Amino acid sequence: MSAERPVLPPVRLNSEAELARDALAAPLFVRAVRLARWAGPETRVGAGGELVEAQLPAAAEHLGLPADEDGAAYASEAWRLAVDTGLLDVTDPDGEGEDGGAEGTVTAGANLALLTTGSPQEILAIWLDGLDAVHADATAPLLDDFADLVGEDGSIDFDALDWDPEEETEFLDGVLGNLYLLTLADNGAGDAPVPLPALAASMIVPDDMGEPTDDILEQVSEAMMRLDDQFRLLEPIGIVEYQPVDEALMAEAGDPAGTAADADEEDVTRYGMVRLTPLGLYGIRARMLEAGVAAPAVGDLADKGADALLDGVAHYPEAAARAEIQLWLAGRGAGGAVPAAAELLAAARGTDEGAPLRRLHCQQALALAGEEAEPAVRAVLADPELGGLARVWLAEHGATDVPAPSEAMVFWLAIDTIAAQLDADGELDELQGLVEGLSAQHTGFFDEIWRVDHPATAEVLEAMGRLHSDKKAAKDARKAAFKARSRAGG
Repeated sequence: MSAERPVLPPVRLNSEAELARDALAAPLFVRAVRLARWAGPETRVGAGGELVEAQLPAAAEHLGLPADEDGAAYASEAWRLAVDTGLLDVTDPDGEGEDGGAEGTVTAGANLALLTTGSPQEILAIWLDGLDAVHADATAPLLDDFADLVGEDGSIDFDALDWDPEEETEFLDGVLGNLYLLTLADNGAGDAPVPLPALAASMIVPDDMGEPTDDILEQVSEAMMRLDDQFRLLEPIGIVEYQPVDEALMAEAGDPAGTAADADEEDVTRYGMVRLTPLGLYGIRARMLEAGVAAPAVGDLADKGADALLDGVAHYPEAAARAEIQLWLAGRGAGGAVPAAAELLAAARGTDEGAPLRRLHCQQALALAGEEAEPAVRAVLADPELGGLARVWLAEHGATDVPAPSEAMVFWLAIDTIAAQLDADGELDELQGLVEGLSAQHTGFFDEIWRVDHPATAEVLEAMGRLHSDKKAAKDARKAAFKARSRAGG
């Protein structure tokens, strides 16, 4: 009935201070910072800004890593992140190094000082640059046999890579998006680790497919192993907690994803398990926002007007809507209950499709505002759109001097209430109970209610005809809906 629903539910993020602390504690970021502080005037870099090979053992040793191939790889990875995040500034090569290659130097970047003097937002901005860099590494082509790509003239045959950067990025972003959605499921209670085969299958297996074909299973297997590599790269930047695919399993099965579908509950963890961290929720949401995706967060509306609040929480889960409204009310400060309630009531007026749901959330917001809102509520008792909800609020707060509503107001409130619940996509049993309860309160309900001057009257009566369990009442509702449409000229 109302405006387009948001695709993503709102996320509850940790505070920026907590997230900044998490960012500074991410293992790869920690190593990058240590190397940035270790670098000095004698540190030499190659033409691409990379640490020259001769200095990698010393860098690895500074990080407490062994001075072997693995240690050098970790040190090189951390160095690249320090450069990519502005912790280090690279100068252009000014001469030839000992091996004949051009070499440059580095100095501390402006962002290095911000890690100790900057705000949480500034620290998170630096970390997000690091996430982008690691994401790019995770979607880079796998060069298992680089020599095969180099021609006789020394040129690289990029076509032989069979690599589409846009496709790779879209796939990984899709996987992270699915993980984000799974984490927010059930009001944020769905943050348990997700089996890697299930995550890979979510991107490969069509929704309407019954038994996957061998070709589809092979694609899932390939995607799963690619994701295993990617999550191993992404974990050190702090966005996921990842349990890799059991290497012994790979040796046993040869095709781990091919047998994952048959694994029992005890074995499924051997196929890889991944979970988004609170920092990961923040980072993935930031990437979504940058890509133009509507990814709301609880607290986004705290400094907005009441109209934006009521429209914004229209299709939030109940707990998220309640939290958003509480933040909005808290922002009005002590003594702000009356003007806040008046602003909410003014925003709840209207005859557009979204108005019934706005009034429902206004009623919920007024309940959270407390007894201090009473003067603003009493001020709308005579309002044809708000008088009904005002009487309900006053009765719930124990008021005994509330004037009785007119029959027209009672019927109008019944239509408005059901219209709001239809728009909210509530539970069918609850909606059916509401429909039957309201219609049973008044003798001859369907003989009168079709005359209600509400934009949703006909639509509500049609819904009552579908939902009412009593066949006669359902038939009366359909007849009343026809009368309402005829009365409205439609």
